Amino acid sequence: MNAPTDLSMKTDDVLRVELEVFRREHRDLDEAIQALAERRHGDQLTLQRLKKRKLRLKDVIAQIEDRLTPDIIA
Repeated sequence: MNAPTDLSMKTDDVLRVELEVFRREHRDLDEAIQALAERRHGDQLTLQRLKKRKLRLKDVIAQIEDRLTPDIIA
């Protein structure tokens, strides 16, 4: 994942595209983790790394969603 953490320099259109790419990657990681976990003798180190990567992606997705969602004061 090579996403720069500074979202302020990116346009909303770029962020929307990146958001879809990151969501797709997150789903793919979820499927890979599930497949690896179902194997009795799966590589635990690989499984741990995939889970950490998935969590980092989740954080990036949340940051982008926050940036794209306007603040509404009720």
